[in-house]
Amino acid sequence: MFINRIVSRVAAQLAALTPVTAEAHCDTAGGPAVTDGRKALQSGNVNYALKWIPADGEAELRGIFAQALTVRTLGPDAADLADRLFLETLVRIHRMGEGVGFTGIQPVGTAIDPVVVAADEAIALNSDAHLLPLAPAERRAELALRFQAALALKDFDVDDVAAGRRYLAAYVDFFTYAEGEEHEHAAPAGHQH
Repeated sequence: MFINRIVSRVAAQLAALTPVTAEAHCDTAGGPAVTDGRKALQSGNVNYALKWIPADGEAELRGIFAQALTVRTLGPDAADLADRLFLETLVRIHRMGEGVGFTGIQPVGTAIDPVVVAADEAIALNSDAHLLPLAPAERRAELALRFQAALALKDFDVDDVAAGRRYLAAYVDFFTYAEGEEHEHAAPAGHQH
């Protein structure tokens, strides 16, 4: 029994040293959902974050957002706590919309699949030139079409939440295809990118 406890303890310590790979980059501290959540907090406009969640989660997120803005005025420690609660609520509701559990916001530096990084860069740079070579040749034409569909919706008015959710649906479709997933996603938050 003593040996079993030691082996278990060593195994747990080794596991803690293994780099974490995010299941979805939307749940990382530097990922797009958290980045948009921070924009919402800094600007006072929750619409930056609403595209990441299904409509049925909107009332909860709006409520937490209003409370967070109030608490942020109480000082730096209160602001940090309020920000964390808002961002965790955003990612939790988002992940629930994907049909997966919330395991917390993963730290900056969490390993992200290189294809996901390239897909993010493609959206940011309005060019899929660096992404396409990472995809199998038989998938490139479809990937380029999905990229163009997302790009066509990218520059929406932040105050048009419906347009933001349409963009996110195309963005998710592009990301899941880039990652090699074949299934379609019906809702903006129904993905694991």
